[in-house]
Amino acid sequence: MATEVAGELNDALKIDKSATPDMVHAEQKHKKEKKVKENEKSKKATKAKMEAKSAGAKDSKKDTGLGLTVKKKENFGEWYSEVVVQAELIEYYDISGCYILRPWSYAIWESIKDFFDAEIKRIGVENAYFPMFVSQKALTQEKNHIEGFAPEVAWVTKSGDTELELPIAIRPTSETVMYPIFAKWIRGHRDLPLKLNQWCNIVRWEFKHPTPFIRSREFLWQEGHTAFASKSEADEEVLTILEFYRRIYEELLAVPVIKGIKSEVEKFAGGLYTTTVEAYIPTTGRGVQGGTSHCLGQNFAEMFDISFEDEKGERKKVWQNSWGLTTRTIGVMVMIHGDDKGLVLPPRVAPVQVIVIPVPYKDIDSNALFGACTHTSELLRKAGLRVKEDTRDNYSPGWKYSHWELKGVPLRIEIGPRDLTNKQVRVVRRDNFAKEDVPLSDLVSRVTDLLEDIQSSLLEKARKERDSCIVTVNTWDEFVAALNDKKMVLAPWCNEVEVEEDVKARTKGENGAAKTLCMPLEQNDLPEGSTCFASGKPAKKWALWGRSY
Repeated sequence: MATEVAGELNDALKIDKSATPDMVHAEQKHKKEKKVKENEKSKKATKAKMEAKSAGAKDSKKDTGLGLTVKKKENFGEWYSEVVVQAELIEYYDISGCYILRPWSYAIWESIKDFFDAEIKRIGVENAYFPMFVSQKALTQEKNHIEGFAPEVAWVTKSGDTELELPIAIRPTSETVMYPIFAKWIRGHRDLPLKLNQWCNIVRWEFKHPTPFIRSREFLWQEGHTAFASKSEADEEVLTILEFYRRIYEELLAVPVIKGIKSEVEKFAGGLYTTTVEAYIPTTGRGVQGGTSHCLGQNFAEMFDISFEDEKGERKKVWQNSWGLTTRTIGVMVMIHGDDKGLVLPPRVAPVQVIVIPVPYKDIDSNALFGACTHTSELLRKAGLRVKEDTRDNYSPGWKYSHWELKGVPLRIEIGPRDLTNKQVRVVRRDNFAKEDVPLSDLVSRVTDLLEDIQSSLLEKARKERDSCIVTVNTWDEFVAALNDKKMVLAPWCNEVEVEEDVKARTKGENGAAKTLCMPLEQNDLPEGSTCFASGKPAKKWALWGRSY
């Protein structure tokens, strides 16, 4: 299934030769205007196929069809590839693993950014920007760190036709970019704590098949880097940031996550310990690392000589943290909430929360109808909602319904002749397609309530699905059975590196190997005499296991 999800859209779909002349003409015009390269041809073929399957293809005014050609549960990989393109989240690029983030997805990222940026500033974090290039000397200074990233590092070796004297790396993360500077800026205890964050791009040249948002060669993220005088201060911040990440997933994206600590095998290379928020995709039975907050200890301080003079005049090494959250958040949200009609967006991150669509009929006064749409939109905007009117006259109302359903807008408001007469509007939910007629006098309060209900309903539904996929086991046979049933597995574990490596080796197959996702921070009591499910040794922790992206 991982291979299916990762497949490029170009390879996933084939040309449908039943396209109408109008569709072919539209496609040719589109090609000419964009002057696309060879790999764009298959994307145009995809568009032609979707046009041919659209029920609205008879209308000569329409230059595109709508709808997905595969169902989520039948072929998750192709479904996901179609959704992210057809819902206008991304556009494919001519470098594999690099994607254009269209305004619809970037607006979602901005909602995440606005929330998180405000929260970290409240705890004293300041934003800065450091260069994207890393010297070879700096990158290789911390052995464990570079070993963890070495296969993914992209190197610049030439300037024009001239070979560089020393290659320069493009940041896979910025510890080695920032910490030599930290050593200059930190001299005494009054310089601490130092709390910096940057919003930037990262390049990791993945060898695996790329997947939009989930695993790409370039992505956007925030990365926080902080330094403290004591371990207790660092520990406190690690958990504070982790809670912010939980809130992003659960309060903004309506995605349930489990807070936990990574095993020694899975922790950040060169760090002391790593905490994580782990999401889960029920359709594929795979976990997703949603965001990580690391305590780096004093390892990097030793490497880069980041020290300070304390109140007693003694020289000490700082304690450091780093933490990051990426545009992977968007992909997780799509995978969990999306359906066979396209995106389903939680209202708190939806670029448009309410779409207003006029429904003309015969000789109805269009000015009165459009005026009612404008009035409705203004009422909702004054209440602080994100609203858009779709008054385009070259598309039918039905086409517009499908279009905005595909893009996941939480609420649709329809206004027709009967609504004008009754001084009401019809409101349709995207999550369950429930419809109701709402008087204009109650519109703002009712729409606000519906958006909140959609937000909470999406989280509740996702949590129930996630919880139903967690199986508690005590033996190896139970573990394998649950794993093969696409479940997350909670099992007693001895917390030994060799045992985790052995589990990976024993479960390796076409669908990938099982690994620890995390050891949940909320630990249930281990019954007396509990033994590790894999080794039979005394168990020390409950660990959550599974296959992952």
